[in-house]
Amino acid sequence: MRLKVLTLNKKILIVSECFYPEEFKINDIALNWKDRGYEVEVLTLVPTYPKGKVFPGYKNKIFFKDIFQGINVFRIHAVTGYVESPIKKLLKYINFMLIASVVAIFKGRQYDYIFGYNLGSLTDMVPGVIIRKLYKKPMLIWVQDLWPDTVYAYGFRQTRFLSLFLTYFVKFIFKNATYIAISGKGFESKLKLYVKDSKKLHYLPNWADDLNMDLEAETLSKDSKVHFTFAGNIGKVQNLENIINSFCSLPDEYQKRAQLNIVGDGSNLKYIKALAGNNQAIIFYGHINRDYMAKYYKASDFLIISLIDKPIFSVTVPAKIQTYIEAKKPILAIINGDVADIVINNNLGLYAHPSDLSSITEVFKKCIDMPAFKRSKFIENNDKILMTTFNKDTIINDLTNILIT
Repeated sequence: MRLKVLTLNKKILIVSECFYPEEFKINDIALNWKDRGYEVEVLTLVPTYPKGKVFPGYKNKIFFKDIFQGINVFRIHAVTGYVESPIKKLLKYINFMLIASVVAIFKGRQYDYIFGYNLGSLTDMVPGVIIRKLYKKPMLIWVQDLWPDTVYAYGFRQTRFLSLFLTYFVKFIFKNATYIAISGKGFESKLKLYVKDSKKLHYLPNWADDLNMDLEAETLSKDSKVHFTFAGNIGKVQNLENIINSFCSLPDEYQKRAQLNIVGDGSNLKYIKALAGNNQAIIFYGHINRDYMAKYYKASDFLIISLIDKPIFSVTVPAKIQTYIEAKKPILAIINGDVADIVINNNLGLYAHPSDLSSITEVFKKCIDMPAFKRSKFIENNDKILMTTFNKDTIINDLTNILIT
């Protein structure tokens, strides 16, 4: 698709609950647009993800302006402590929706375009919708998660009142978006229930993080072992309970030859550590800066991507699948749906059913027994898929073309 000719002095507002120094794709988009000559500003929270604590160097003020590489970033007070408290997590969403909406009313007129980076709760798109309705500015929402399905997947009971309220709310948000992009193909069938047929859903997946594979590999163990690595958020939906239970059920002869490395942080970390107990073959590394993750990928033999067995997660494509492909390592997909299809259809690795512990245990055995030359077969198609489906420049160009029409 040909990129639209840039009109100077056009101003874009990005609305997102997360932004730098939090590590998300929106940082790349903002810098790309600034480099093209657009005036870019961001409306976001004080950074707290993933630990639920304010990042060092930031004060949790009600509202203030920050600068990121020449980009104005308007930050709003963040509710902290949400990792272990569902109530505080709900307050975090409401807090951003309300305060950011007030800011949107006063500042919205000055922008030419609104870009909504919808990571989770759809409440984060309300400020953008307000600008759209008040000042008739074009708005593109890039959907990374699915409401209301995710609400129920996280344990909220689907009462009649909640169902009616969420259905109305989701329809309201998408009705008032000018354009909608989706990060997973499976999102289309779900969102069609809330979006008019006349409104096109543009499939634009995430791309791989830039990895410096020239870094020296991390030393994960003194002995030669088959290394399985899970990297990312450690929450209740990442299915690490089944992964750890399956790994622990391996016969001793297999556990002595393997190591399960868990890199990341999140609300379920304490429980997961307790579940692993004193197993010396399971190692926790905590949160590692994205710039250094290549060291861990490089030292690994298989990279694990997993989510619990819920319908919503069969159409969810976590952004790290592209990064795993960029790392050029075989992928162990303990997940159903779109991600499993990507791995199987492109011969990128192996699959196990996320709720079948015996299936996960058997695939661990298969990986441990697999000779190196067979592992290498799984990375032959990596460059092709990265240059086509998951190409960063192409995806940002397409997002730009949709918004700047």
